[in-house]
Amino acid sequence: MALPAFPVGQDLIHDQQWLISEITRLKKARGAVLLAHYYQEGAIQDLADFVGDSLELARAAKRANASTIVFCGVRFMAEVAKILNPDAEVLLPDLEAGCSLEESCSPEEYRRWREEHPGHVALTYINCSAAVKAMSDIIVTSSSAETIIRQIPVETPILFAPDRHLGAYLERVTGRSMVLWPGTCIVHEQFSAKALMELKVDHPDAAVAAHPECPDAILALADHVGSTSSILRFVQQHPATTFLIATEPGIIHQMERLAPGKKFIPVPGGSGECACNTCPYMKRNTLANLYTCLRDGQPRLELPEELRLQALRPLERMLAMTAPTPVVATD
Repeated sequence: MALPAFPVGQDLIHDQQWLISEITRLKKARGAVLLAHYYQEGAIQDLADFVGDSLELARAAKRANASTIVFCGVRFMAEVAKILNPDAEVLLPDLEAGCSLEESCSPEEYRRWREEHPGHVALTYINCSAAVKAMSDIIVTSSSAETIIRQIPVETPILFAPDRHLGAYLERVTGRSMVLWPGTCIVHEQFSAKALMELKVDHPDAAVAAHPECPDAILALADHVGSTSSILRFVQQHPATTFLIATEPGIIHQMERLAPGKKFIPVPGGSGECACNTCPYMKRNTLANLYTCLRDGQPRLELPEELRLQALRPLERMLAMTAPTPVVATD
C-alpha cells in the first residue's frame, strides 16, 4: 500500500530536512523551476534554481524553459513571471505575500495621478501591481532605473512611482527632476540613522552598503548605494572585512556564501530593538508552504490576458533598454 502524500498528523511538516528532501523531489517530479529573491530565508535560497534581484529574476522568468515556475518572492514578482512567460504555470507559496509599495499605489489613484500630469513619461518601479504596470510607459528596477533615465530625452518630463526615496536618489545621481509618488517601503523606511551611527562608532573600519529605498539620512552615511545585486558585488570586491548592511537581511545569506571570511552586520530599524528591517511579506514564504505549493499545485497566479498584454509592453521596454551589450569578435 502506497504511503500517504502527506504524513499522518502532519508531524514531519516541522522537520526541515524532510521538507528539503520532499521539495527537491516534488520540484523534479513537477518539472518546476524555482526562482527566489535575495530576501528569502537561506534554506529557500539554497533550494532555488536561480536567486537574484528583481531585474535578474524577470530575465530568468522570461527565459525559463519549464512548464511550472515556483516564485519565492512576493506577488508582484510572480505576476511579472506570468506576464513574461504566459505559457508557464506560475505558483506562489503564499498569495498574501504582498508589498507595501504596491499597496501604497492603487490603480485608481495612479490613473488619476497620470491624468494630472499629461505629457509626462511614466517610469514605474517594478514593485507595483500588474494593473499599475499596464498604465505605465516603462518599468524600472533599482538596478536598471539610472540606465533607463539616462536614455530619456532631457526635455521629456518624468513621473516616478511608487518609491519616493528611490526617486529622490535617482534625481541626485542623474540630475533629472521628476514628479515623485509619495510611497515608501516599510522595511527600508524603518532603518535608524542613529543606530547606524552607533554601529559605525563600534566598527570604525566597517564599510556601509545601503539600498536606495532607504531614507536620505541612511544613504548619506553609506559607502555604497545600490540594488541588492550591486551590494553583493560591492561586498565581494571591497577590501573591508566588516560591512554594515542597510537592506533586508535575507541577502546576508548570499554575502556569507560569496564572501566567506567577511563579517556582515544588519543595520537595525527603529529603536534597534525590533525586527523592523525584516520584510514580513517576503517571510510569508516558508519551507512548509513551499512544500504544499509544490505538492498541490496551488496557489496559482492567474492574470486576464488583456491585462497581461498591457503590462507586458512597459516590461519589454525595460528589458530592451537594459539589454547587455553583445561582445563583437575582432580579428
